Amino acid sequence: MKPDFQRDLIPRDDALHLIGALNAMKDKLHDAAQRWELLDENGHVPAAPSYTALLQHATDAQDLSREVLRLADAFARSPHHTTWTGRTVLKQLATAATISSHAAPHFTETAEAALTLPRTTNPTDRHYLTNRMVIDHASARAFLRRASESLRDAAKELDDHLGVQRFLAPLTRREGPPEPPPSRPGGLHR
Repeated sequence: MKPDFQRDLIPRDDALHLIGALNAMKDKLHDAAQRWELLDENGHVPAAPSYTALLQHATDAQDLSREVLRLADAFARSPHHTTWTGRTVLKQLATAATISSHAAPHFTETAEAALTLPRTTNPTDRHYLTNRMVIDHASARAFLRRASESLRDAAKELDDHLGVQRFLAPLTRREGPPEPPPSRPGGLHR
């Protein structure tokens, strides 16, 4: 029978596979947050922001969120989510899924404002709409960054778990069935 602590270990190959998936998804979210910009090179909202480009940000953000959700769902269906580390990883995945799902609506609101902006003639309304666009777009990007950070934390948790496994490996190799008692000369046992 395995010692109790071994029941709480996620197999190394499974952990490595999940770390790879988490890191790939983390990078996708982080790259999107870095790449998808609203402001021009001078830090201003363009006079006519591209509705199509902003709507594409929303579409891509929703696709990314769906990928995070699928990753969380797959892990939740695995037997590993019940381990001590698995519960922590699942919590981080759930957080990433929730946070990433908030990005697409903010990108969509930015796109909607971009569609309205050219028709706005009142300077106060235009100023308000421009600021609203900046806030919505920045919020959407922040949601992607925060989701990426949750995935990073989940991968770190698994990496730490593998470190514990490496530490425990020599200990578990020493444990095994007890050696049989040495036989007495002449084959007689008392």
